Amino acid sequence: MSLRKKAPKKATRSAEIIIPDKLYFRIGEVAGLCRLPAYVLRFWETEFPQLKPVKSSTGQRMYRKRDVESVVRIKKLLYEDGFTIAGARVQLREETKSERGQSALPFPNPAASVAHLRNELQQILQILSPRH
Repeated sequence: MSLRKKAPKKATRSAEIIIPDKLYFRIGEVAGLCRLPAYVLRFWETEFPQLKPVKSSTGQRMYRKRDVESVVRIKKLLYEDGFTIAGARVQLREETKSERGQSALPFPNPAASVAHLRNELQQILQILSPRH
């Protein structure tokens, strides 16, 4: 029986991950950015519905920036926050619900703002339409 303390796990800080401003990332690029093996990403695709990379004509997985952000979030939930896969799935679902509950338009009163925008657009149409 050993009396030595277990070495603490290395903290993998998701804040250290800087996602380049690109349209698409290959699975190898995402694996390198997030310091994860590609097979983990493929497994997470089956476990998390939020993670849906598109496939190119050659069958290569192409991750969008939001997919990479989801990978970073999943990694944080699993490796830093200690969630199980099922728990992380529930947490992501709750976060998505709370985001949907917020107004899509950044205006205090969306209905009034839409009416105002409609009025502004009609005025622009009158300006652009040929005079009779």
